[in-house]
Amino acid sequence: MVGRVGIPRQSASRRTRRMRAILVKTLVYLVLLVGSSALLTPFLWMVSTSLKGYDQVVASKFTWIPKPVVWSNYTRALEFIPFWRYLGNTVLVTSMCLIGALSASAVVAYGFAKLRAPGRTALFGVLLASMMLPGQVTMIPVFVLFQRLGWYNNLKALIIPAFLGGGAFNIFLLRQFYMTIPNELCDAAKIDGCSNLGILVRIVAPLSKPALTAVGVFIFVANWTDFFSPLIYLSDQEKYTLALGLRLFQSLHSTEYSLLMAASIVFSLPILVVFFLAQRYFIEGVTLTGMKG
Repeated sequence: MVGRVGIPRQSASRRTRRMRAILVKTLVYLVLLVGSSALLTPFLWMVSTSLKGYDQVVASKFTWIPKPVVWSNYTRALEFIPFWRYLGNTVLVTSMCLIGALSASAVVAYGFAKLRAPGRTALFGVLLASMMLPGQVTMIPVFVLFQRLGWYNNLKALIIPAFLGGGAFNIFLLRQFYMTIPNELCDAAKIDGCSNLGILVRIVAPLSKPALTAVGVFIFVANWTDFFSPLIYLSDQEKYTLALGLRLFQSLHSTEYSLLMAASIVFSLPILVVFFLAQRYFIEGVTLTGMKG
């Protein structure tokens, strides 16, 4: 009798736990749905505005669905500014910064993670402390330095600094991931006669693909969307990047909002493509960084 009575009670408790789990999962999905809707609203507004005519844009009543849909805004936006020239400058700067910053940060992070030297921890602390300095503090000294080097109004001012260390945050992220790689692998490679550079290229880098991908996405987005640096160091419009070129849609008296939104969508497409292609490695690299293995 005890067993017969206990079975229904046990099944009832299981049903209760199952219902609670379903309720919690439903609440989580609702929260995520609300949050994603809030984040998508500006993007949907941008898409809607890019397909409207001027009269619809300045109308007092906002409508989400354009009537009629003006697809020609996209072709006009690409002709309003020298879009392809700015795109070429942006691709050049972003690709070179990606190569330079990723290579430099990978080498520096390997030194902090796997090489033993006196004062290594203190030097790494100084590196982290440099992240607390806002860019406005070093803006004027760096500008004066670049001007004396002859880099003003030259893409060198945007490209060469990426090869000089790679950035404190990128070094920190890669160093934390490198720490999860067993030192025994590096020691075994040294016994076989492999140099530190060979260990980094042949062992550490292949095992760190998720972290390298995450850092690469950060570098790509930061340089593709950079507005402040081109604004400071470039004066010739022929050398503008897309982020700075979008400002040309704004004049002293008016702004071509529909064309600006259309160009902004085209400008944002590479970021979306890169993120979706690298999404799996990006999330894995961020979640595994700092987990000591």
